[in-house]
Amino acid sequence: MTWNMHSAMQAGVACELHPWSAMDALLTFVMWAVMMVGMMVPSAAPMSLLFAQVSRKAAAQGAAVVPTFVFVSGYVAAWTLFGAVLLAGAGLYQLSPWKNACLAHCRAPASFFAAHWRPGGWGAFRMGLAHGLYCLGCCWILMGLLFFGGVMNLLWVAGLTIFVLVEKIAPRGELLARMAGIAMLVAAGAQLVGALS
Repeated sequence: MTWNMHSAMQAGVACELHPWSAMDALLTFVMWAVMMVGMMVPSAAPMSLLFAQVSRKAAAQGAAVVPTFVFVSGYVAAWTLFGAVLLAGAGLYQLSPWKNACLAHCRAPASFFAAHWRPGGWGAFRMGLAHGLYCLGCCWILMGLLFFGGVMNLLWVAGLTIFVLVEKIAPRGELLARMAGIAMLVAAGAQLVGALS
């Protein structure tokens, strides 16, 4: 049985994919940065407060006053660069032979069962485990992008879920995986340029 757009429409499944615009990438990055600031900056409060205290003492001894926000800005820059590196890593992995091999297994369930069939409950568990490992190899970095898009962002979670499904069942899903990898690399490059300029 093959999956096609006609079958999806008959089943009532919406399969519209739209490429990200530069504004989509920018808004996602801003959302991630705001989420990261909200989550991580409070955890750095002890360091920030100690910096402020040491800076005040240094200023009392004649050193130049450095505002605490400069220290916090460096901290935020580190997490911002991490987001760009994560996105670049996801893009590179999408283009890798490992991704392609795992995706090929996920896209061919009949071949998987023909090669891995085991009888009984233990056999079913082992087949599920083997399939899970292939799926993990296929999608682990995409799940890592939840940290980029916001773990609690339901739209981001739903978007990644739909992408993974389409990548696995749509005709030419492997091409979609590669196109997504290139888009991630471009977005990561844009973020790095923006962060460093």
